[in-house]
Amino acid sequence: MSFSLDFYRSQYPFDLLSDREFKEIFNHAEVKEFGGNEFIIHEDQDDDTIDIHFLLSGLAKNIMHRSNGRQLSVRFYYPGDLVGIMILLTSGEMRFSVQALEPVKTLCFKREPFLKIMSNNTQFSKVVMDGVSHLMKSLYDEVKFKSSSTDEEDDKELYKKRAGAYMEQPTFIHPQETVEKAARMLQQQKVEALLVSEDRQTLLGMIGYGDLLKAYFENNHRDSVYLHMSEEPYSISDQEFIYDALSYLKHHPTEIIPVHHKDKIVGILRQSSFFTISNSVYFDLTYRISNASTLNELKDLSPIYNKRFQDFVSSLIDERMMAYDIAELITNYNDRIHKQVVQIAEEEMISSGLGAPPINYCFLVMGSEGRKEQAFSTDQDNGMILADYENIRNKDQIDDYFKLLAEKINTMLNECGFPYCSGGIMAKEDKWRQQKNQWQQSIDEWIRKMDAEEIRDFTIFMDFRPIFGDFSLAYDLKKHVTARVQRSLGLHQLLMKDTLRFRVPVQPFGRISGVGKRKNLNLKKSAIMQIVNAIRIYSMKYGIENINTVSRLNALSEQERFHPRDAENAKLSLHRLMTLRIKENLEQLKNNEPLSNELKLAKLNREERKSLKEALTIAKRLQQVLELSYNRNRVM
Repeated sequence: MSFSLDFYRSQYPFDLLSDREFKEIFNHAEVKEFGGNEFIIHEDQDDDTIDIHFLLSGLAKNIMHRSNGRQLSVRFYYPGDLVGIMILLTSGEMRFSVQALEPVKTLCFKREPFLKIMSNNTQFSKVVMDGVSHLMKSLYDEVKFKSSSTDEEDDKELYKKRAGAYMEQPTFIHPQETVEKAARMLQQQKVEALLVSEDRQTLLGMIGYGDLLKAYFENNHRDSVYLHMSEEPYSISDQEFIYDALSYLKHHPTEIIPVHHKDKIVGILRQSSFFTISNSVYFDLTYRISNASTLNELKDLSPIYNKRFQDFVSSLIDERMMAYDIAELITNYNDRIHKQVVQIAEEEMISSGLGAPPINYCFLVMGSEGRKEQAFSTDQDNGMILADYENIRNKDQIDDYFKLLAEKINTMLNECGFPYCSGGIMAKEDKWRQQKNQWQQSIDEWIRKMDAEEIRDFTIFMDFRPIFGDFSLAYDLKKHVTARVQRSLGLHQLLMKDTLRFRVPVQPFGRISGVGKRKNLNLKKSAIMQIVNAIRIYSMKYGIENINTVSRLNALSEQERFHPRDAENAKLSLHRLMTLRIKENLEQLKNNEPLSNELKLAKLNREERKSLKEALTIAKRLQQVLELSYNRNRVM
């Protein structure tokens, strides 16, 4: 046996075994090696020849064979995963092959002693069973045998699939109903878990088979559901990419994922939603972000420092994915870093003796991150809404607490490659960290006294989005802002005037005007923002709360405020300009140059120049329409 028993004795989950149990399964274990593409287990293998493998190194995947002849990769195995246990526990009814993706080493256990110890050691068995969903068999049957006239879409398509397109109707149960009633409902409704809610909208928790079995084993089946539910389950917005649910599910098996629209539950995602999706570098990196406990770990995963993420984005461009979808994916990745920074900052506050946040708060991102339109060249635009605490006795202490917390967050983000905002739009500044009532008063005052200098700050603020804390604080503020700006014609005029300061640099007959000796074009300031600003103004005018530019265009089109063809043209222009911006940023990172939005016109080939000219012409048209509207209103 060419491995150290002492090493595995302290490794989870083998540290849950008694000395006798440990010897029983390890005395007959052996290290096995498999080459790339070699089968570790084949679906045609006899049951009595299948052993259990503990993956030591390398990657493997399991393969199901579809009735239409196409192989389907259901999941990947990583070092530390057990392979083969699922087949044995389902008595051979669930069959698939496990194939090495690269040279693989496994620790191979004999099946009989392993299964015997599982039946005797409940702790060890629970850990193993947690990795095997009780629904895998039925989902496998559904995936393998349902008829399919078309092949599955390429994995890259799923980077732009929204959770709302996959969700199903949720099944609710009141928290005061009994565990017994919940069990009957699960059986009747044929669902994996029930959502616990008093009003069938607000989520209190979730109760699934595992929770119910535990309650029955403890003879608590007459208890209320509230006492046995899992609180604060992971949920996803109906507008988020389905891949964001996947990156969670990959490492946190769960029966269902609730889907919410703002603060209301509107659906669920089942495990079967994800069976056509294979592994991605995105899973690995986002998992590492969510488990990072130090700033240095996070810094290494930041987009501007992480080569794997840069290569991943580059591959999406090569696959001709729409650049505004790539920008959203980059933003979602940045969101994860921001959230982890906030958690680390909170933990530092606690460890230094200052305690947990004394009141509810919400951390906001604004500007391009708020709109989910980020490239690699970006800075911080963020703020904080605090629950009202004006009349609390220790008001000054709360002020000091959140000032320090915000300073920590902004400093850490700067360390992670998100530079300080040159205009000071950050949560550490008093202006951008206020109580909810103060925010409402500030906005009213802001709109009433708006001047040309402040209008730029306001356009950044307008696109705010909550990413951490009590989201209801942000939703309430968004309603207030939307109502106020829709009624303010003077604000619309200022916004129009501000966006017309920068002319789209395309001349009659399509000549592009560069700036300076090198004839550079600032893609963001001179082109992308003209589209963003124009669409924001239209959205404000018609009371649209969406903040992403493509979402705003879709809403304007649905309300017949924008012709569908014009909306599609604007999206195409945005895609082309964002593609150039992201490609330029990747080139700058590759050459260790400072990140900027400057595009060197001289290096464009004929096709790129033509594409840019068409995009700028569309942006110019939007600016002209705005200008006509601005002059008409000014005359009036």
